[in-house]
Amino acid sequence: MQGIEKYIPVTHKIDYLNTLLRVGFDVIDIGSFVSPKAIPQLRDTTEVLENLDLSESQSKIMVLVANKKGGSTAVQFDEIDYLTFPFSVSPTFLQRNINSDIELSLIIIDELLDLCHKANKELVVYITMGFGNPYGDEWNMEILEKYVEILYAKGIKIIPFSDILGDSTPEKISKVFSVLIPKFPDIEFGFHLHAKPNDWYDKLDSAYKAGCRSFDAVISGLGGCPMAADKLLGNLNTRNLLEYCKQNEIVTSIDRTYFDLAEQKSIKYLSH
Repeated sequence: MQGIEKYIPVTHKIDYLNTLLRVGFDVIDIGSFVSPKAIPQLRDTTEVLENLDLSESQSKIMVLVANKKGGSTAVQFDEIDYLTFPFSVSPTFLQRNINSDIELSLIIIDELLDLCHKANKELVVYITMGFGNPYGDEWNMEILEKYVEILYAKGIKIIPFSDILGDSTPEKISKVFSVLIPKFPDIEFGFHLHAKPNDWYDKLDSAYKAGCRSFDAVISGLGGCPMAADKLLGNLNTRNLLEYCKQNEIVTSIDRTYFDLAEQKSIKYLSH
């Protein structure tokens, strides 16, 4: 939702998210505590949280934060299980995305870890530009491994890699996961893919075959990162992910009745 300029009424968000909570996803990202000036669409995350129906859901709740202030707000909510922070090995993207640099971002991660430990939450650190760098910053496996090692030493156990501009290749994706998963068996590595409708399969397949078992997806594939580029590329479509699982006989916990209902509400509420 974050890249949609027209405000989506909070009642629509609540109804949609409460349907998602019945689908059977492991984790649902429901909003963020960042500056309303930066992401005005998600300025109502507090109201959303206060109206979630968790009574019949096993899904865990996740929100994004970009600094200590946002983290301090997020940890006050019992409903939240995970805080996520958008780290990057690209100094250019960090500046564009959260007006930060690598050194400051590592300090923020320490502050967020302290908040999470005290509030019994878990910090998830995304590494954006995880499969290359379109901004001209240096990128290689040594750099990537260096920062995974730093994050692991701090106690981070969930690290998804993001390709938010869709410029990764199956070969790079395979290399990243096949190298890092065996080296850091205690870390849950994930895959956050932005892709065009015709180039998702091989990238998803490369990640899965290299050992990745955690995937982000969005119903209808709507979205993208408004800080990364002027045009939103779109996220991995959940229906495509489920089709991949079906083709490869991968068992999921998805309730297709609620999934279809959620898809209908996505079209109804978010199509503009």
